[in-house]
Amino acid sequence: MIRFENVSKTFVLGGIRKNVARNISMLIPTGACVGLLGRNGAGKSTLMKMISGTLAPSEGRIFHSGTVSWPVGFAGSFHPELSGAQNTRFIARVYGCDTEELLEFVDGFAELGSHFYLPFRTYSSGMRSRLAFGVSMGVRFDTYLIDEVTSVGDAAFQTRSRNMLKARTQQSGAIVVSHGMGMIRQLCSAGAVLENGTLTYFDNIEEAIEVHEANMALKSLCRTNQERVGQRQKGVR
Repeated sequence: MIRFENVSKTFVLGGIRKNVARNISMLIPTGACVGLLGRNGAGKSTLMKMISGTLAPSEGRIFHSGTVSWPVGFAGSFHPELSGAQNTRFIARVYGCDTEELLEFVDGFAELGSHFYLPFRTYSSGMRSRLAFGVSMGVRFDTYLIDEVTSVGDAAFQTRSRNMLKARTQQSGAIVVSHGMGMIRQLCSAGAVLENGTLTYFDNIEEAIEVHEANMALKSLCRTNQERVGQRQKGVR
């Protein structure tokens, strides 16, 4: 279970305030697989960071009744001078996992070959993402936070990633961010739509997708109208 209590988040950029979350109070049930939907820039990744605890709300609190992952695929916590294997060992100790079991899983899943034993700073962005995804899937959580991670690697790796996500979400809850509605439908039975700082929960994922797509269509229409007004103003000049 994840509970939001009067959660707000505000950023100030160049003197302009942006409200990503406005007094959100909501309950995500235990074991639910929820698609988090919203337009680009709505604040989905910010919300995921607040749920994981890596970013504090400006106001309010977020409670967890079980273990919650870091955003799956996030590589920011890896030490650049340690190898992939050494970083994996460190995470296993932090989360109380069997070290050798996690090493074997990540080595086989990420398919980094000899690079698994080289410093993380030498990895390409794709290799970093594969390592991060492998470690994320190797540690068992009650709720996984999944933010656009299945586009890494070749087609075979992407298929394996999707299959692993399906397997994990059959045993645990998840909050999933993806621009692909096919992925959302495969993994999620419920949805939450973030729009103008307001988060609305839907028990049915199809209802959430319908609302999200209506929001996107309205935004597109407003943009088109603004462009037409701009063109008319240029014509007057």
